[in-house]
Amino acid sequence: MATQHGKGGAAEHSAPAVVATRPASPPSPPSQDGKSAHGASEVVAINEQANAPEDAVTTVDELEASKKGRFAYFKTKDFYIVLVLGQVLALCVTSTNTFSSLLVAQGTSIPAFQTFFNYVLLNLVYTSFTFYRYGFARWCRLVLRDGWKYIILAFLDVQGNYFTVLAYRYTTILSAQLINFFAIVTVVIVSFCFLRVRYHITQVIGILICIGGVGILIASDHITGATSPENPISTGDQVKGDLFALLGAFCYGLSNVAEEFLVSKRPLYEVVGQLAFWAMIWNGAQAGIFDRASFRTATWNGPVGGYLVGYTLILSLFYSLAPVLFRLSSAAFFNVSLLTGNFWGVCIGVEVFGLQIHWMYPVAFVCIVGGLLVYFVGRKVLGEATKPWLGRNQEGGVMGVGTARRKVVKGANVV
Repeated sequence: MATQHGKGGAAEHSAPAVVATRPASPPSPPSQDGKSAHGASEVVAINEQANAPEDAVTTVDELEASKKGRFAYFKTKDFYIVLVLGQVLALCVTSTNTFSSLLVAQGTSIPAFQTFFNYVLLNLVYTSFTFYRYGFARWCRLVLRDGWKYIILAFLDVQGNYFTVLAYRYTTILSAQLINFFAIVTVVIVSFCFLRVRYHITQVIGILICIGGVGILIASDHITGATSPENPISTGDQVKGDLFALLGAFCYGLSNVAEEFLVSKRPLYEVVGQLAFWAMIWNGAQAGIFDRASFRTATWNGPVGGYLVGYTLILSLFYSLAPVLFRLSSAAFFNVSLLTGNFWGVCIGVEVFGLQIHWMYPVAFVCIVGGLLVYFVGRKVLGEATKPWLGRNQEGGVMGVGTARRKVVKGANVV
Protein backbone atom coordinates (compact mmCIF):
# COMPACT_ATOMS: atom_id res chain seq x y z
CA MET A 1 0.00 0.00 0.00
CA ALA A 2 1.28 3.42 -0.87
CA THR A 3 2.23 5.55 2.12
CA GLN A 4 1.12 9.14 2.52
CA HIS A 5 3.72 11.91 2.49
CA GLY A 6 4.25 14.66 5.02
CA LYS A 7 6.83 16.66 6.89
CA GLY A 8 9.06 14.52 9.06
CA GLY A 9 7.25 11.38 7.88
CA ALA A 10 3.86 12.35 9.34
CA ALA A 11 1.04 11.62 6.95
CA GLU A 12 -2.51 12.87 6.73
CA HIS A 13 -2.74 14.02 10.35
CA SER A 14 -3.32 17.76 10.63
CA ALA A 15 -6.21 20.09 11.26
CA PRO A 16 -8.34 21.13 8.27
CA ALA A 17 -7.16 24.15 6.34
CA VAL A 18 -8.73 25.93 3.39
CA VAL A 19 -6.44 25.93 0.38
CA ALA A 20 -5.65 29.41 -0.93
CA THR A 21 -3.34 30.69 -3.62
CA ARG A 22 -0.76 31.41 -0.90
CA PRO A 23 -0.42 29.73 2.51
CA ALA A 24 -1.66 32.32 4.98
CA SER A 25 -0.27 30.80 8.17
CA PRO A 26 1.88 27.92 9.43
CA PRO A 27 0.19 24.51 9.65
CA SER A 28 -1.46 23.44 12.87
CA PRO A 29 0.03 20.67 15.04
CA PRO A 30 -0.40 17.30 13.35
CA SER A 31 -2.53 15.72 16.06
CA GLN A 32 -5.71 17.76 15.78
CA ASP A 33 -8.87 16.50 14.15
CA GLY A 34 -11.81 18.38 12.67
CA LYS A 35 -15.37 17.60 11.69
CA SER A 36 -16.92 17.79 8.25
CA ALA A 37 -20.35 19.02 7.30
CA HIS A 38 -21.40 15.39 6.87
CA GLY A 39 -20.40 14.44 10.40
CA ALA A 40 -17.39 12.32 9.44
CA SER A 41 -14.08 13.15 11.07
CA GLU A 42 -11.38 14.74 8.96
CA VAL A 43 -7.68 14.14 9.28
CA VAL A 44 -6.15 16.55 6.76
CA ALA A 45 -2.39 16.72 6.42
CA ILE A 46 -0.97 20.07 5.36
CA ASN A 47 2.62 19.45 6.31
CA GLU A 48 3.48 19.13 2.63
CA GLN A 49 1.85 22.51 2.05
CA ALA A 50 4.34 24.08 4.44
CA ASN A 51 7.25 22.55 2.56
CA ALA A 52 5.93 23.21 -0.95
CA PRO A 53 6.89 26.31 -2.91
CA GLU A 54 4.39 29.13 -2.57
CA ASP A 55 3.52 29.12 -6.25
CA ALA A 56 2.70 25.38 -6.06
CA VAL A 57 -0.40 25.97 -3.92
CA THR A 58 -3.37 26.72 -6.16
CA THR A 59 -7.13 26.22 -6.47
CA VAL A 60 -9.16 23.59 -8.27
CA ASP A 61 -10.21 26.11 -10.95
CA GLU A 62 -6.62 27.19 -11.62
CA LEU A 63 -5.40 23.61 -11.80
CA GLU A 64 -8.16 22.48 -14.15
CA ALA A 65 -7.48 25.47 -16.41
CA SER A 66 -3.94 24.17 -17.06
CA LYS A 67 -5.27 21.85 -19.78
CA LYS A 68 -8.35 22.56 -21.87
CA GLY A 69 -10.56 20.69 -24.28
CA ARG A 70 -12.92 17.73 -24.14
CA PHE A 71 -9.93 15.37 -23.92
CA ALA A 72 -8.06 17.26 -21.19
CA TYR A 73 -8.11 14.31 -18.81
CA PHE A 74 -6.64 12.04 -21.49
CA LYS A 75 -3.51 14.23 -21.44
CA THR A 76 -2.78 13.49 -17.78
CA LYS A 77 -0.87 10.55 -16.35
CA ASP A 78 -3.75 9.92 -13.92
CA PHE A 79 -5.95 8.78 -16.81
CA TYR A 80 -3.57 5.96 -17.71
CA ILE A 81 -3.02 5.05 -14.07
CA VAL A 82 -6.78 4.81 -13.52
CA LEU A 83 -7.30 2.76 -16.69
CA VAL A 84 -4.53 0.27 -15.87
CA LEU A 85 -5.41 0.07 -12.19
CA GLY A 86 -9.02 -0.72 -13.07
CA GLN A 87 -7.90 -3.67 -15.20
CA VAL A 88 -5.52 -4.92 -12.51
CA LEU A 89 -8.45 -4.96 -10.08
CA ALA A 90 -10.63 -6.71 -12.69
CA LEU A 91 -7.98 -9.42 -13.00
CA CYS A 92 -7.87 -9.71 -9.19
CA VAL A 93 -11.64 -10.24 -9.05
CA THR A 94 -11.50 -12.76 -11.88
CA SER A 95 -8.69 -14.63 -10.14
CA THR A 96 -10.55 -14.83 -6.81
CA ASN A 97 -13.70 -15.95 -8.67
CA THR A 98 -11.65 -18.67 -10.36
CA PHE A 99 -10.25 -19.88 -7.04
CA SER A 100 -13.80 -19.97 -5.62
CA SER A 101 -14.96 -22.13 -8.53
CA LEU A 102 -11.95 -24.41 -8.13
CA LEU A 103 -12.71 -24.86 -4.42
CA VAL A 104 -16.32 -25.78 -5.21
CA ALA A 105 -15.10 -28.25 -7.83
CA GLN A 106 -12.96 -29.88 -5.10
CA GLY A 107 -16.01 -30.18 -2.85
CA THR A 108 -15.08 -27.26 -0.56
CA SER A 109 -17.70 -24.54 -0.22
CA ILE A 110 -17.06 -22.40 2.87
CA PRO A 111 -18.24 -18.90 1.87
CA ALA A 112 -17.58 -17.12 5.18
CA PHE A 113 -14.50 -18.99 6.36
CA GLN A 114 -12.89 -18.68 2.93
CA THR A 115 -12.63 -14.88 3.27
CA PHE A 116 -11.63 -14.88 6.95
CA PHE A 117 -7.92 -15.23 6.19
CA ASN A 118 -8.05 -12.16 3.95
CA TYR A 119 -9.25 -9.98 6.82
CA VAL A 120 -6.65 -11.49 9.15
CA LEU A 121 -3.84 -10.66 6.73
CA LEU A 122 -5.13 -7.11 6.18
CA ASN A 123 -5.33 -6.67 9.95
CA LEU A 124 -1.76 -7.76 10.45
CA VAL A 125 -0.59 -5.17 7.94
CA TYR A 126 -2.86 -2.14 8.24
CA THR A 127 -4.12 -2.27 11.83
CA SER A 128 -0.57 -2.78 13.03
CA PHE A 129 0.57 0.23 11.02
CA THR A 130 -2.34 2.28 12.39
CA PHE A 131 -1.22 1.41 15.94
CA TYR A 132 2.29 2.53 15.00
CA ARG A 133 1.08 5.87 13.62
CA TYR A 134 -1.64 6.67 16.16
CA GLY A 135 -0.64 4.89 19.34
CA PHE A 136 -3.05 2.78 21.39
CA ALA A 137 -4.81 5.70 23.11
CA ARG A 138 -5.58 7.54 19.87
CA TRP A 139 -6.66 4.30 18.20
CA CYS A 140 -9.15 3.73 21.02
CA ARG A 141 -10.50 7.26 20.58
CA LEU A 142 -10.89 6.55 16.87
CA VAL A 143 -12.91 3.42 17.62
CA LEU A 144 -15.15 5.22 20.12
CA ARG A 145 -15.76 8.19 17.80
CA ASP A 146 -15.95 6.64 14.33
CA GLY A 147 -16.10 2.92 14.96
CA TRP A 148 -19.80 2.71 14.08
CA LYS A 149 -19.10 3.87 10.52
CA TYR A 150 -16.49 1.17 10.00
CA ILE A 151 -18.74 -1.46 11.62
CA ILE A 152 -21.42 -0.73 8.99
CA LEU A 153 -18.84 -0.70 6.19
CA ALA A 154 -17.41 -4.02 7.39
CA PHE A 155 -20.87 -5.61 7.61
CA LEU A 156 -21.71 -4.66 4.02
CA ASP A 157 -18.33 -5.86 2.80
CA VAL A 158 -18.60 -9.22 4.59
CA GLN A 159 -22.09 -9.84 3.22
CA GLY A 160 -20.96 -8.91 -0.27
CA ASN A 161 -18.14 -11.45 -0.09
CA TYR A 162 -20.31 -14.08 1.60
CA PHE A 163 -23.17 -14.07 -0.88
CA THR A 164 -20.85 -13.77 -3.87
CA VAL A 165 -18.82 -16.81 -2.81
CA LEU A 166 -22.03 -18.66 -1.84
CA ALA A 167 -23.34 -18.07 -5.38
CA TYR A 168 -20.58 -20.32 -6.76
CA ARG A 169 -22.16 -23.27 -4.96
CA TYR A 170 -25.09 -23.06 -7.36
CA THR A 171 -24.08 -21.15 -10.49
CA THR A 172 -21.23 -20.78 -12.96
CA ILE A 173 -18.26 -18.42 -12.93
CA LEU A 174 -19.54 -16.61 -16.03
CA SER A 175 -23.01 -16.08 -14.63
CA ALA A 176 -21.80 -14.95 -11.20
CA GLN A 177 -19.46 -12.36 -12.71
CA LEU A 178 -22.48 -10.52 -14.10
CA ILE A 179 -23.16 -9.28 -10.56
CA ASN A 180 -21.09 -6.20 -11.38
CA PHE A 181 -23.97 -4.84 -13.46
CA PHE A 182 -26.31 -4.53 -10.48
CA ALA A 183 -23.49 -3.11 -8.35
CA ILE A 184 -23.15 -0.26 -10.89
CA VAL A 185 -26.85 0.55 -10.60
CA THR A 186 -26.58 0.60 -6.80
CA VAL A 187 -23.49 2.82 -6.82
CA VAL A 188 -24.92 5.36 -9.27
CA ILE A 189 -28.24 5.73 -7.40
CA VAL A 190 -26.69 5.94 -3.91
CA SER A 191 -23.96 8.37 -5.04
CA PHE A 192 -26.50 10.60 -6.76
CA CYS A 193 -28.92 10.67 -3.83
CA PHE A 194 -26.58 10.86 -0.84
CA LEU A 195 -23.21 12.20 -2.01
CA ARG A 196 -24.52 14.83 -4.47
CA VAL A 197 -22.61 13.27 -7.37
CA ARG A 198 -23.88 14.49 -10.73
CA TYR A 199 -23.00 12.46 -13.80
CA HIS A 200 -22.04 14.02 -17.14
CA ILE A 201 -23.85 12.80 -20.25
CA THR A 202 -20.67 11.14 -21.54
CA GLN A 203 -20.38 9.21 -18.27
CA VAL A 204 -23.91 7.90 -18.67
CA ILE A 205 -23.22 6.98 -22.30
CA GLY A 206 -19.97 5.29 -21.32
CA ILE A 207 -21.73 3.19 -18.66
CA LEU A 208 -24.46 2.21 -21.15
CA ILE A 209 -21.83 1.19 -23.73
CA CYS A 210 -20.12 -0.98 -21.10
CA ILE A 211 -23.44 -2.57 -20.17
CA GLY A 212 -24.01 -3.19 -23.88
CA GLY A 213 -20.70 -5.05 -23.93
CA VAL A 214 -21.92 -7.20 -21.06
CA GLY A 215 -25.09 -7.86 -23.05
CA ILE A 216 -22.93 -9.22 -25.87
CA LEU A 217 -21.22 -11.51 -23.34
CA ILE A 218 -24.58 -12.78 -22.11
CA ALA A 219 -25.71 -13.45 -25.68
CA SER A 220 -22.49 -15.33 -26.35
CA ASP A 221 -22.98 -17.42 -23.20
CA HIS A 222 -26.46 -18.44 -24.30
CA ILE A 223 -25.23 -19.29 -27.80
CA THR A 224 -22.39 -21.46 -26.50
CA GLY A 225 -24.33 -22.85 -23.52
CA ALA A 226 -21.67 -21.62 -21.10
CA THR A 227 -24.27 -20.77 -18.47
CA SER A 228 -26.44 -23.83 -18.90
CA PRO A 229 -27.24 -26.15 -15.98
CA GLU A 230 -25.17 -28.84 -17.68
CA ASN A 231 -22.00 -26.86 -16.96
CA PRO A 232 -19.95 -29.07 -14.60
CA ILE A 233 -19.15 -26.15 -12.28
CA SER A 234 -22.84 -25.54 -11.59
CA THR A 235 -25.00 -27.72 -9.33
CA GLY A 236 -28.06 -27.02 -11.46
CA ASP A 237 -29.87 -24.53 -9.17
CA GLN A 238 -28.63 -21.53 -11.11
CA VAL A 239 -31.55 -19.21 -10.29
CA LYS A 240 -30.75 -19.51 -6.59
CA GLY A 241 -27.10 -18.81 -7.29
CA ASP A 242 -27.93 -15.75 -9.39
CA LEU A 243 -30.12 -14.36 -6.59
CA PHE A 244 -27.24 -14.77 -4.14
CA ALA A 245 -24.98 -13.01 -6.65
CA LEU A 246 -27.46 -10.13 -6.95
CA LEU A 247 -27.63 -9.73 -3.17
CA GLY A 248 -23.85 -9.77 -3.02
CA ALA A 249 -23.70 -7.09 -5.73
CA PHE A 250 -26.11 -4.86 -3.79
CA CYS A 251 -23.96 -5.10 -0.65
CA TYR A 252 -20.83 -4.49 -2.71
CA GLY A 253 -22.35 -1.36 -4.25
CA LEU A 254 -23.24 0.10 -0.85
CA SER A 255 -19.82 -0.73 0.61
CA ASN A 256 -18.03 0.78 -2.42
CA VAL A 257 -19.81 4.12 -2.00
CA ALA A 258 -19.18 4.12 1.75
CA GLU A 259 -15.50 3.32 1.27
CA GLU A 260 -15.08 6.03 -1.37
CA PHE A 261 -16.55 8.56 1.08
CA LEU A 262 -14.37 7.45 4.00
CA VAL A 263 -11.11 7.09 2.08
CA SER A 264 -11.49 10.61 0.69
CA LYS A 265 -11.45 11.98 4.25
CA ARG A 266 -9.22 9.57 6.17
CA PRO A 267 -5.81 7.89 5.66
CA LEU A 268 -5.81 4.70 3.57
CA TYR A 269 -4.23 2.63 6.32
CA GLU A 270 -6.90 3.71 8.82
CA VAL A 271 -9.81 2.87 6.52
CA VAL A 272 -8.45 -0.51 5.38
CA GLY A 273 -7.28 -1.36 8.90
CA GLN A 274 -10.65 -0.55 10.50
CA LEU A 275 -12.51 -2.33 7.71
CA ALA A 276 -10.41 -5.45 8.23
CA PHE A 277 -10.64 -5.28 12.04
CA TRP A 278 -14.44 -5.21 12.20
CA ALA A 279 -14.90 -7.46 9.17
CA MET A 280 -12.76 -10.12 10.84
CA ILE A 281 -15.19 -10.12 13.77
CA TRP A 282 -18.28 -10.14 11.56
CA ASN A 283 -16.81 -12.80 9.30
CA GLY A 284 -15.60 -15.02 12.15
CA ALA A 285 -19.04 -15.00 13.81
CA GLN A 286 -20.76 -15.72 10.50
CA ALA A 287 -18.40 -18.57 9.70
CA GLY A 288 -19.03 -20.11 13.11
CA ILE A 289 -22.79 -20.00 12.56
CA PHE A 290 -23.25 -20.88 8.89
CA ASP A 291 -20.13 -22.76 7.84
CA ARG A 292 -19.87 -25.41 10.56
CA ALA A 293 -21.58 -28.14 8.57
CA SER A 294 -19.80 -27.18 5.34
CA PHE A 295 -16.48 -27.09 7.18
CA ARG A 296 -16.93 -30.68 8.43
CA THR A 297 -17.88 -32.05 5.00
CA ALA A 298 -15.33 -30.01 3.01
CA THR A 299 -12.45 -31.62 1.20
CA TRP A 300 -9.03 -30.79 2.68
CA ASN A 301 -6.00 -31.57 0.57
CA GLY A 302 -2.98 -29.89 -1.04
CA PRO A 303 -4.84 -28.25 -3.93
CA VAL A 304 -7.50 -26.83 -1.58
CA GLY A 305 -4.78 -25.31 0.60
CA GLY A 306 -3.13 -23.80 -2.46
CA TYR A 307 -6.42 -22.35 -3.71
CA LEU A 308 -7.10 -20.77 -0.29
CA VAL A 309 -3.63 -19.20 -0.20
CA GLY A 310 -4.01 -17.83 -3.73
CA TYR A 311 -7.49 -16.51 -2.96
CA THR A 312 -6.28 -14.76 0.21
CA LEU A 313 -3.21 -13.14 -1.33
CA ILE A 314 -5.01 -11.83 -4.42
CA LEU A 315 -8.00 -10.59 -2.43
CA SER A 316 -5.68 -8.75 -0.03
CA LEU A 317 -3.99 -7.08 -3.01
CA PHE A 318 -7.42 -6.08 -4.27
CA TYR A 319 -8.32 -4.48 -0.92
CA SER A 320 -5.04 -2.57 -0.92
CA LEU A 321 -5.42 -1.12 -4.43
CA ALA A 322 -9.16 -0.41 -4.55
CA PRO A 323 -9.02 2.63 -2.18
CA VAL A 324 -6.44 4.27 -4.47
CA LEU A 325 -8.84 3.95 -7.41
CA PHE A 326 -11.67 5.34 -5.27
CA ARG A 327 -9.54 8.44 -4.68
CA LEU A 328 -8.36 8.86 -8.25
CA SER A 329 -11.76 8.13 -9.77
CA SER A 330 -15.02 6.93 -8.23
CA ALA A 331 -16.98 3.90 -7.07
CA ALA A 332 -18.94 4.06 -10.35
CA PHE A 333 -15.84 3.84 -12.55
CA PHE A 334 -14.45 1.16 -10.23
CA ASN A 335 -17.45 -1.08 -10.89
CA VAL A 336 -17.57 -0.29 -14.61
CA SER A 337 -13.89 -1.28 -14.89
CA LEU A 338 -14.67 -4.65 -13.30
CA LEU A 339 -17.00 -5.51 -16.19
CA THR A 340 -13.98 -6.56 -18.25
CA GLY A 341 -13.56 -9.31 -15.67
CA ASN A 342 -16.04 -11.34 -17.70
CA PHE A 343 -13.60 -11.37 -20.61
CA TRP A 344 -10.58 -12.12 -18.40
CA GLY A 345 -12.63 -14.86 -16.74
CA VAL A 346 -13.16 -16.63 -20.04
CA CYS A 347 -9.47 -16.28 -20.91
CA ILE A 348 -8.60 -18.03 -17.65
CA GLY A 349 -11.49 -20.48 -18.08
CA VAL A 350 -10.08 -21.66 -21.41
CA GLU A 351 -7.11 -23.17 -19.57
CA VAL A 352 -8.70 -23.99 -16.20
CA PHE A 353 -12.23 -25.14 -17.09
CA GLY A 354 -11.87 -25.94 -20.79
CA LEU A 355 -14.22 -23.16 -21.90
CA GLN A 356 -14.41 -21.98 -25.49
CA ILE A 357 -13.93 -18.35 -26.53
CA HIS A 358 -16.76 -17.35 -28.83
CA TRP A 359 -15.98 -14.69 -31.46
CA MET A 360 -18.35 -12.29 -29.67
CA TYR A 361 -16.13 -12.14 -26.56
CA PRO A 362 -13.36 -9.98 -28.11
CA VAL A 363 -16.09 -7.74 -29.55
CA ALA A 364 -17.60 -7.36 -26.08
CA PHE A 365 -14.21 -6.59 -24.54
CA VAL A 366 -13.52 -3.83 -27.09
CA CYS A 367 -17.02 -2.46 -26.45
CA ILE A 368 -16.45 -2.31 -22.68
CA VAL A 369 -13.02 -0.68 -23.00
CA GLY A 370 -14.52 1.80 -25.47
CA GLY A 371 -17.16 2.63 -22.89
CA LEU A 372 -14.44 3.27 -20.29
CA LEU A 373 -12.82 5.77 -22.66
CA VAL A 374 -16.10 7.52 -23.43
CA TYR A 375 -16.73 7.76 -19.67
CA PHE A 376 -13.91 10.31 -19.33
CA VAL A 377 -14.65 12.41 -22.42
CA GLY A 378 -15.31 15.99 -21.33
CA ARG A 379 -13.69 15.53 -17.93
CA LYS A 380 -11.20 18.15 -16.79
CA VAL A 381 -7.64 17.67 -15.53
CA LEU A 382 -8.63 16.27 -12.14
CA GLY A 383 -11.21 13.89 -13.56
CA GLU A 384 -13.32 12.38 -10.78
CA ALA A 385 -10.70 12.98 -8.09
CA THR A 386 -12.64 16.08 -7.00
CA LYS A 387 -15.39 14.95 -4.64
CA PRO A 388 -18.48 17.20 -4.29
CA TRP A 389 -18.78 16.50 -0.55
CA LEU A 390 -15.27 17.84 0.21
CA GLY A 391 -15.77 21.48 -0.76
CA ARG A 392 -14.84 23.57 -3.78
CA ASN A 393 -11.08 23.26 -3.20
CA GLN A 394 -11.34 19.85 -1.48
CA GLU A 395 -10.53 21.46 1.87
CA GLY A 396 -12.62 18.81 3.63
CA GLY A 397 -10.47 15.96 2.33
CA VAL A 398 -7.28 14.25 3.28
CA MET A 399 -4.03 15.06 1.48
CA GLY A 400 -2.83 11.62 0.47
CA VAL A 401 -1.89 9.54 -2.53
CA GLY A 402 -4.44 9.96 -5.31
CA THR A 403 -6.50 12.73 -3.70
CA ALA A 404 -7.40 15.96 -5.48
CA ARG A 405 -6.41 17.91 -2.36
CA ARG A 406 -2.82 16.71 -2.70
CA LYS A 407 -2.80 17.81 -6.35
CA VAL A 408 -4.23 21.22 -5.44
CA VAL A 409 -1.60 21.78 -2.75
CA LYS A 410 1.33 20.57 -4.85
CA GLY A 411 0.19 22.24 -8.05
CA ALA A 412 0.14 21.26 -11.70
CA ASN A 413 3.37 19.28 -11.43
CA VAL A 414 1.43 16.27 -10.07
CA VAL A 415 -0.95 16.02 -13.02
